[in-house]
Formats: sequence, structure tokens, C-alpha cells
Amino acid sequence: TLDQLAERSGISRAALSRFEKGETSPTAEVLGKLCLAYGLSMSRLMAMVEEGFTARVPAAEQPEWRDEATGFTRRVISPAATGLAAEMLQCVLQPGAEIAYDASPVPGLEHHLHLLSGKLLVEVEGVAHDLAAGDTLRYRLEGPTRFAALSKKKPALYVLVLVTP
Repeated sequence: TLDQLAERSGISRAALSRFEKGETSPTAEVLGKLCLAYGLSMSRLMAMVEEGFTARVPAAEQPEWRDEATGFTRRVISPAATGLAAEMLQCVLQPGAEIAYDASPVPGLEHHLHLLSGKLLVEVEGVAHDLAAGDTLRYRLEGPTRFAALSKKKPALYVLVLVTP
């Protein structure tokens, strides 16, 4: 029920009802809370509304989601699918923008983040990592994370591979 989901996610019942009716869209942080409540990565949650598995994922068919509050864009370039352990995302965080997640939706979720351009601060469970273009950060996530685009002019563009344990 919505009441149970509100309790598990920390999102008000009213907000959940508005999302369900399509009256408003959730932010990246709210989606993160929903994923945590369900024990799913964001891509796996979104994959639940899609059917089938194909080897080739044409660019035109790669779903993209944008958080209007932060300008964060997430393109699923290799979606989660039954039988595959990994999914791959292309993310853009606008200059000066920041996003944070309270916890990993799946305990021990493996991350491989490769920064293509810009500067990015990634804080994993309280440990900060300053990344420059070409840097890669690998970690298994149990707790909170925070991402901040450090450049004032250039967005942080990165590829993120998530491997379900």
C-alpha cells in the first residue's frame, strides 16, 4: 500500500500519490529512496516497466531521465535485464550541481565510474574522491553517496557501470 511504501521510503503518502497519478515527477534523490525501499537499482526499477532483452541497444531507444531540480541527466546506455549482472549509464551533472543518495538500493552494489569530462567530487560513505577527466573510481556501496560537479563552466560527464552482487 502507499502507507507502507511511505513508511519504508520516508516519502510522504501525498507525494507518492502525486507520482502515481503522474501529477509530478520525482527527483533523483526521491527515486533513490524508492529504490532503497524496493531493494533495486534505479535502472532495474525502470526496467520493470520494459519487456524483453535485446543484444543491441540503439541510441534512439536508450531511455533518458532528467531531474529538473538539479539538471542531472541519466541515460541508460545498457539497461538492466534478466540474466545480466551489469547495467551501464551515461550521466551528466551540470556545473555546480549536486545529488545525494541516503544508501545503496542493493547492499554491496558494485560501481565503476569513469569520468569522461569535467571535474567531479564523489563521496562514498563519507570518503571524498576528487576526480578529473580520465579518472576511474571503483567501489562496492553499502551507505550514502554524494556527487558534485566541481567545474563552474563544464558539466561532469561520466559513464557508470553497476554490477548487481
